[in-house]
Amino acid sequence: MPREVFDGHDYLPRSEILSYGEIAMVVEAAVALGVTKVRLTGGEPLLRRDLPILAGMIATIDGVEDLALTTNGHFLAAHADALAEAGLTRVSVSLDGLDDEVVHRLIDTDVPVSVVLDGIEAADRAGLGPIKINTVVHRGTNEDQVLPLVERFRHTGHVVRFIEFMDVGSSNQWDRSHVVPSADLVRTISERWPLEPVTRANASDVADRYRFVDGGGEVGFISSVSEPFCGDCTRLRLSAEGSLYTCLFASEGTDVKSAIRSGSDAGDIADIIAATWEERTDRYSELRGGVPLPAPRIEMSYIGG
Repeated sequence: MPREVFDGHDYLPRSEILSYGEIAMVVEAAVALGVTKVRLTGGEPLLRRDLPILAGMIATIDGVEDLALTTNGHFLAAHADALAEAGLTRVSVSLDGLDDEVVHRLIDTDVPVSVVLDGIEAADRAGLGPIKINTVVHRGTNEDQVLPLVERFRHTGHVVRFIEFMDVGSSNQWDRSHVVPSADLVRTISERWPLEPVTRANASDVADRYRFVDGGGEVGFISSVSEPFCGDCTRLRLSAEGSLYTCLFASEGTDVKSAIRSGSDAGDIADIIAATWEERTDRYSELRGGVPLPAPRIEMSYIGG
């Protein structure tokens, strides 16, 4: 949330945000429709008080097979054990470089990278590994961090995933010239440590996987700009204030909070989810440049990754 955009931002009152019980009801409804994977994201989810309580509520829902968390890692060391005990399965950590100055310039924080690395180690010790390290590559800003990141996490079991800079929201000053195509990164890394492709486990997986020929582990690439995958998308997002979004590039969502607070049960919420999914026509990444941008677009800090 860039300070120059969000300084003085009016945040929602607590009463407008879904309670943990309400979130769990939506998850229960989604699981009844066949959902097996749930991810807690943000914004920064570890800013939410007592997050392990929510993790425990979701983990006990029959049918949830995989419960993950995406975090910037700033508070991960303090909460990793409690999250693991609550039933969290794995963790993804956003880290755009190893150099403090580069990272501070990108995400407007004075938290040292060492704090994030400590969080990754804590999560690994707690049994939440292997950790996925998500790096958004921005041309002219952190390209020089790609090889150091790969070198830092090779032979650790953790997987660095390089993500093309996306035009989500309207506050990140996106320009296509700032995108570093994944194909370029594959070549750059393979010149140093030869890579070979790995077949995706599921068609809906968002990352192209490569393994190091020398056995040093894996690296991944999420190429939603150069190689969009809208047709295989299976992700539905629930915002903190109770709206369903079927796409990162949506301009509006489907309200479920009102239904919950008017007495609807999980079955009723499942009907809303099903109708929302069946009516989706999201193909923005495939059409990028050929259609007008939806406006206003939801910010990444609001809807998560």
